[in-house]
Amino acid sequence: MAEGSDAMRKIRIAKVTLNVGAGESGDKLEKAQKLLAKLTSRTPVQTLSHERNPTFKITKGKPIGTKVTLRGKPAEEMLRKALEVRDNKLSAKGFDRTGSFSFGIGEYIDLPGVRYDPAIGMYGFDVAVTLERPGRRVARRRRAVAKVGRRQRITTQEAIEWARAFGIEVEE
Repeated sequence: MAEGSDAMRKIRIAKVTLNVGAGESGDKLEKAQKLLAKLTSRTPVQTLSHERNPTFKITKGKPIGTKVTLRGKPAEEMLRKALEVRDNKLSAKGFDRTGSFSFGIGEYIDLPGVRYDPAIGMYGFDVAVTLERPGRRVARRRRAVAKVGRRQRITTQEAIEWARAFGIEVEE
């Protein structure tokens, strides 16, 4: 295999998304936004409900959560902190067929270096990691959109191998 093609096969972190599902708008959602802003030094955005659920008194289009997307070095640093909470162990069930994976953090105070803030209260959050290979941009660009070739897609097994090389113990 030529050296140029090896560089295009290398898997990297595209983004890390932190998500807090508040379940309702108002004070609870504002506190969740403060939490994400405190953890990441970025401005969180609200997530809206996609469907109506009368059992939980959720109407379509109303804000019910908040999220922050990290890329580059901040994404990798946050992922390492979040994995410390889980003792660098993840279940293979957390990986999807596109190679991305996610896991939950029960309470934000479990993160190293983060202290309890009485103004925020206790919240947990989800960490979603999206992996990609170089060349993925062809599917997202505005002009001349193209499909990503089969060899450029990341399988579940490749993502698990990448996670093990990253220092994550994946339990089958």
